[in-house]
Amino acid sequence: MAKSILIPSLVAAKNVDSYNRSFKSTTADIDNGNVFGKGDLSTAADESQVYGVTQPATGSLSDLYMAFTAEDVVISDELGNQFKVGNLDPRSFTNKAGLVFSGFKPQEGDIIVISADGISGTADDYVVAANGAYKLAFASAAGAGLTFKVIETTYISLASANNIGSQRIKAYKLECVQN
Repeated sequence: MAKSILIPSLVAAKNVDSYNRSFKSTTADIDNGNVFGKGDLSTAADESQVYGVTQPATGSLSDLYMAFTAEDVVISDELGNQFKVGNLDPRSFTNKAGLVFSGFKPQEGDIIVISADGISGTADDYVVAANGAYKLAFASAAGAGLTFKVIETTYISLASANNIGSQRIKAYKLECVQN
């Protein structure tokens, strides 16, 4: 299954460092564009500013963060050494459980582009955080928490081994209207 692709087009987190944090999920892989709550601060010596991840739930669908890490494949050998190799297709990337990744807190007015794989349900006017799910979901009306308004249906161009922009995948341009 393809993973979601996120392009933070116009987001406040590019200019305000306090909207950015480092996270680590201990139980689930987190795709770019997935949303989650900020958990407890890690007590590990080498993770002084790393927070845990909590799954969105009814009553806690606000003040969420969105995963966004540069798409890079990490291969681990049997000794625990990690190697990064190039990745032509960002749809194969995910933030693996147990590894630190980056996330930002969407602000009202932020504009993102996310691939259709990053949103569950049938296309509608809004995209919201859903109870019990890291993946965003389509909705006919604004939700009680993190909500994006669908601005337009668009595409993301991808490269293949020998052609730049030879593939186009469906995506949505979204504007954050509340968090």
